[in-house]
Amino acid sequence: MALKLNALQLKTLTILQALSEPKGTGQSADGDRAIPMLPPAHGNHFHVGPHLVMGSDATGLHNPAVWAALNRKGLVVGSPPGHAVLTEAGAAYETGLAEKILHSHDH
Repeated sequence: MALKLNALQLKTLTILQALSEPKGTGQSADGDRAIPMLPPAHGNHFHVGPHLVMGSDATGLHNPAVWAALNRKGLVVGSPPGHAVLTEAGAAYETGLAEKILHSHDH
């Protein structure tokens, strides 16, 4: 399903997918996934589970317009710092960016 997301929306969705990866407790019966608190920056990057994300790829996490677009397109419900969830559609959406912005880290 092509929703015509722009580059910033795609990057943000990719990070949200990584943040809300199921770990046994964050998924509701309808497939929605809780989005935890957004991680703090660590220099020019931050950590998302086993991944490192550059701050320059994450500017949409704090952009209300990006959250509004993702809400409008049914990919998330809510926005930070309040309760927000990645919908089943949001979790399943193929952004094509995971390998480009979710890097391995060794520290």
